[in-house]
Amino acid sequence: MTYRDKYNLWLTFDAATKAELEAITDEKEIEDRFYKDLAFGTGGLRGIMGAGSNRMNRYTVGKVTFGLANFYKTVNAENPSVVLAYDSRNHSAEFAKTAAGIFAACGFKVYLFETLVPVPILSFSVRHLGCTCGVMITASHNPKEYNGYKVYDSTGCQLCTEDAKNAIGYINAIEDFSAIPFDDASDKITYIGEEVIHAFLDKVSEQSVYTAPSDIKIVYTPLHGTGNLPVRAVLENYNVTVVKEQELPDGNFSTVRSPNPEEKDALNLAIERAKEIDADLVLGTDPDCDRVGIAVRNGDDYVLFTGNQTGALLVKFICEMHKAELNEKSTLVKTIVTSELGANIGRSYGVQVEETLTGFKYIGDKINRYEAAGDKEFVIGYEESYGYLVGTHARDKDAVVSSMLICQMAAWYYNHGKTLYDGLQEIYHEYGYYLDYLDSFVLKGKDGSEKIQRLMVLFREKGMALLDGIKEIIDFKDGIRDLPKENVLKYIFTDGSWMAVRPSGTEPKIKVYYSIVDEDKARAQARLDTIRKVMGDIIQA
Repeated sequence: MTYRDKYNLWLTFDAATKAELEAITDEKEIEDRFYKDLAFGTGGLRGIMGAGSNRMNRYTVGKVTFGLANFYKTVNAENPSVVLAYDSRNHSAEFAKTAAGIFAACGFKVYLFETLVPVPILSFSVRHLGCTCGVMITASHNPKEYNGYKVYDSTGCQLCTEDAKNAIGYINAIEDFSAIPFDDASDKITYIGEEVIHAFLDKVSEQSVYTAPSDIKIVYTPLHGTGNLPVRAVLENYNVTVVKEQELPDGNFSTVRSPNPEEKDALNLAIERAKEIDADLVLGTDPDCDRVGIAVRNGDDYVLFTGNQTGALLVKFICEMHKAELNEKSTLVKTIVTSELGANIGRSYGVQVEETLTGFKYIGDKINRYEAAGDKEFVIGYEESYGYLVGTHARDKDAVVSSMLICQMAAWYYNHGKTLYDGLQEIYHEYGYYLDYLDSFVLKGKDGSEKIQRLMVLFREKGMALLDGIKEIIDFKDGIRDLPKENVLKYIFTDGSWMAVRPSGTEPKIKVYYSIVDEDKARAQARLDTIRKVMGDIIQA
């Protein structure tokens, strides 16, 4: 079926869909909406909202839900059950109710949160309620135009390779949209809220490692998302000022260009407020509260930390606080594009280090494997993109527990006359200087998708000739080190620095990760600048 055939089919769906599609005058826009169906990536289903097979809407949500229901009835045919949650994005509640109705019509016992909640609460609630699966409607940190659909198995972990492959088979089998049992089904849904949320917060509190009183001042922004109430609950013993302009849910994210704590300007309002009250720490969580970014006072200014820097500090802090309990089973899990700094810190405490592909579902899967085998004990998992997990209450990154521990860590340093910035410098002094950076190149639409694939072919063809000083290229496309196949290239340099290239699994981007190791900061920056220019010139040609 051509994209035009799909377009014509969708004109028959309903009046609102027909009107939206007929208003499009740009043929490229029509092509982009229909040249493919939304596919599962590192973060499940994610796309721009609107009419079309390559968009997030009632019908694509319905197709995925009906396919998943059919798949999970093969897993639990007698008593299938599902718990659904949603974030603050436009149409999130609507999509969640659509999915809830379809699951109910397919014979599932359906739990639906009464109000928006973070991703880690949904991950926790799947096991807490003993459900067959879970669904979270969110596009995480993406811009306001996006929404998404994350799927969790009975352990509260996002679907990994084999389950995702099987589920996609059932989803792709849904070709007749009229067969999807869209149903209000309000009378068949069990609404949940406070009891599960409190149970989650109790589990988070069990991860507390430092409770000494501290005069530290904190500014927090939920960036219009789900973190406001749970994060403030775990920080109730601290002096926390919330950024009022960003406190309440707002699917338009009207005060930021993008609600992504990875981006420098996302914390601008919070930093301004911090300067007004002379705060020590700035904290910001993304809309579904699975990522957290921080800015730390250094003199009269505030320094934004990367995910690698915060992760390294957390590894040091958690290992130090649990030093007496660490043993030969203690294990840190990180992704292949995360800096080696935190890993080396963990190793210095005798902690094992394991790597996974990009996507926190792989870290969650490691926790499941450790618990089943009993050969390892999970200490901390993290990725460079501002996602961390301590504890096994969830199987996804958790900005609630991370926020609590970051603030406890800051309080510990404060009570020792230091800042987190001082703590980071101490780490560099002990373990060496690491300069980590990420470049993301946006390449939208069908043309952009094709260019990304051509670039990955080009990088493979160039091989060692791509840059000076490469000693090894690790290609993950065929699956190595017992990892699933992934379209990722990692270049290892003779001095231990590395660079990795991969298409994003959730956005129309190709990403380049850099980790430069050098005793001299200025020399590391110069080297980074040189490599970035080479890669930028190739990608933007």
